[in-house]
Amino acid sequence: MATFRPGTPGSPGTSGTALLVRWFISSATLTVPQAAGPVAFALVALALTGDTSGGAAMILAMTLAQVVGAIPITRAGRRLPATTFLRLLVVFRTIALLSIAMLAHHSAAFGWLVAFSALAGAVNGAAFGYMRSVLNALAPAAKLPRALGIAATLNEVTFVLAPVAASGLGSVSPVFAVMVVAALGAIPALLVPTTAAAAQEDAHHPDASVVSPAILLWLMCAAAGGATVAALEIGAVALALHFGYEPTLAILFTVPLCLASVAGGVWVSIRNRMQTRRAVLVQLTIMTAGSILAALQISLAVTVLGAVLVGAVLAPLGTYYSLALDSLAPPKKRPEVFALLRTANATGVILASAVMTAVSLSTALIVVSCLMITVVVVVGLSSRSA
Repeated sequence: MATFRPGTPGSPGTSGTALLVRWFISSATLTVPQAAGPVAFALVALALTGDTSGGAAMILAMTLAQVVGAIPITRAGRRLPATTFLRLLVVFRTIALLSIAMLAHHSAAFGWLVAFSALAGAVNGAAFGYMRSVLNALAPAAKLPRALGIAATLNEVTFVLAPVAASGLGSVSPVFAVMVVAALGAIPALLVPTTAAAAQEDAHHPDASVVSPAILLWLMCAAAGGATVAALEIGAVALALHFGYEPTLAILFTVPLCLASVAGGVWVSIRNRMQTRRAVLVQLTIMTAGSILAALQISLAVTVLGAVLVGAVLAPLGTYYSLALDSLAPPKKRPEVFALLRTANATGVILASAVMTAVSLSTALIVVSCLMITVVVVVGLSSRSA
């Protein structure tokens, strides 16, 4: 952890608070392309091909590229200051997104849009890793839980508002919507604070593994949680139809989930303490119970309750994973481990998407519930052995 001296970016006081605010804004806007992408890309695909499925192909390409590029791209920046490389990654992504807008404007072959979506997504994992590592230079260890709780809350707000904004802008012009998404996603390049404490000058061995059994445990939990949330969000339309509602009323499931997640982030921020293993196990059990309630589809109220239970523990669990990996990762490899954390979450989304493509929603929710049960058992056994 960095040592904080007067005049450094991580110093307590007014200047330190201002830098933290800049980091919060940067962190929240970093995820705008991923939050707004499904809607914005679907509208672009609809305008070009008459079918929204092309938007799903663009998102899939973006997510797969993130998984593939996370570690190689993170390691590529190890000789540069963290904030410098982060800005380069954000600028690269912005250029790729603006290229998508230009290609769509000129009605280029749709394959080119998919290719540039992959380019934009390739840097997402690395960018998250460096963004998270910068926080260590801005907030002392005692305040990290609160800072991560605020970041989780803002992240949920982004994922609620960005699709709505993309839908409204896309109704005017899908190309314009993508341009606005690119512009908002570029904000971290302008605002992220420069921190001397997050330097990466010392190279580490390129073949050294950053995945120990302890790190792998929390990455597995993040992947399972990502799959659970993705199953509920992707399946929200199907759930609305199952209960006899219009597809637009999918918000009956997604909005309570997001609001519960925001509440969980606020709770973490107020509490400002790292949780115990027992508390984490309880929260994983709550998420598992929520997943099972959603899978049973007994009634609308019970299914919404399941979504709320899942959302309520998202921020506390995410904060714990981040803090646990912070303590487990070698200092010079923190960006890589944080990139793996985001990649694990993306892997869960891919898993849920693949299962829901192959089987029915009910079966997919059962599969995800079984995955969560497995995670609870593994964490419980590891806690006993520890």
